[in-house]
Amino acid sequence: MNHLTAKISCFARAYHTRTARHPIFCDEAAERLLGRDYEMIAQNMMQGIGYFMPGFQGSPEEGLRQIADRQLSPSVLGRSAFCENMLEQQNGVEQFLILAAGYDTFGIRNQDPSLTVYEVDLPDVIDDRKKRIREAGLSDRSVSAACDLRQKTWPAVLQETGFDSMRKTFVSMLGISYYLEPEEFRQLMHQLGGLLKEGSCICFDYPAAKEGREAAVNRQLASGANEPMKANYDGAEIQRLLELNGFVIRKHLGPEEMTEQYFSGYNEAEPEHRITAPEGVCYVFAGCRGK
Repeated sequence: MNHLTAKISCFARAYHTRTARHPIFCDEAAERLLGRDYEMIAQNMMQGIGYFMPGFQGSPEEGLRQIADRQLSPSVLGRSAFCENMLEQQNGVEQFLILAAGYDTFGIRNQDPSLTVYEVDLPDVIDDRKKRIREAGLSDRSVSAACDLRQKTWPAVLQETGFDSMRKTFVSMLGISYYLEPEEFRQLMHQLGGLLKEGSCICFDYPAAKEGREAAVNRQLASGANEPMKANYDGAEIQRLLELNGFVIRKHLGPEEMTEQYFSGYNEAEPEHRITAPEGVCYVFAGCRGK
């Protein structure tokens, strides 16, 4: 598989870091990790201006900026900033577990030697990421676990790499809930509830039942890439699912709260390129209290 959605997420972080004077989320490793794919994705997006913005008048570069700011970047930047901000606020975290890591760059950017980063994804994604890291001359101290989160065996595969369930862990689950069937997402939450030590925490985003335009277009893009989105949820359903598996919500942000808390500094600095959090996406930070 091409894993285009993961590459586009990486592109969104890279493009924003390159173009924003006051970035919402700065990822200086993303462009190097993408390599030649950065320009390929940029060209494809410029060629698709008519699809994203019918009737657009302007240069291809201006169109790309609007596509990125309005369509590609808002959800990716918001969830990345939210997740790493929550991580920074936690004391005593020894392990950072990134599920469906894709082309995440935290393992490259991490400067804390006391924090062990574990990445879980499909074997071909992990292999491709490692190849890109070598080709770009980057350094990465993360530990990889090649497995499918839809399979019940993934926690055992992870633990074979050295992951310790008795250590306080922060789990990133960004972008996962869209691509799992509801029963698969429930199984994943159940597995995490049994895997994590009390005091650990999880962070994720999810598609809300009421879908905005950006979410609808992203759903179409994912389907076109043969990576269809499969579910959406309401807030009460997410709360019940978390409580059932030993988690308590500490933060639950909707679009307005996300825009105010994470995008306002950028929007004040660059009012000509405002970005707002997408309608139809919510963000959760929850702690594990045990069952």
